[in-house]
Amino acid sequence: MTAAVLALGIGAVTASGCVWYVPALVDLRAGADRPASRRLAATACVTGWATAGATALLLLAGASGPFLLAAAVAGAVASATTRAGAAVRRNREEREDAACWVALDSAPPRRTPPPPQHAFARRIGVGLAASVVIASLLSTWGRSRGVSGAVTVAVPTALAALAVLALVAASAVRRDRERE
Repeated sequence: MTAAVLALGIGAVTASGCVWYVPALVDLRAGADRPASRRLAATACVTGWATAGATALLLLAGASGPFLLAAAVAGAVASATTRAGAAVRRNREEREDAACWVALDSAPPRRTPPPPQHAFARRIGVGLAASVVIASLLSTWGRSRGVSGAVTVAVPTALAALAVLALVAASAVRRDRERE
């Protein structure tokens, strides 16, 4: 697989990720109207998607394998660290809100869990991201180690297909449990 094909694939996935990063940009633009934890989570989202876009551009520019991998890992670490900070900040905000409700002698509002579609989308994203990482590793270092082009395409495709099948099976089991 050539770097241009891989860059095209990453670019297509990045463009389709607008359902996540456009609302995150709106949260960032809203500024102080949004809680700090939400702005941090939006920053993590935008950082992750920007890393994917930058990786595609680096592939098109012909960046070497170690430089490309270092840029992708640095972006992923920055995004994950910021997201973890957002989770810590959200817990702190919830404790502060609960303390305010106790001071008012009232019960705090119940936290509603995110819809199951969010968990499904998050897990699909992780599976597809893993397949993109494996594809980039196989395409950069596989050639020098004798890995064929068919294996370079088949392994990430199989990984992505298995991730999708596992999530579809898990959602079917969840629906069956809800019916009972």
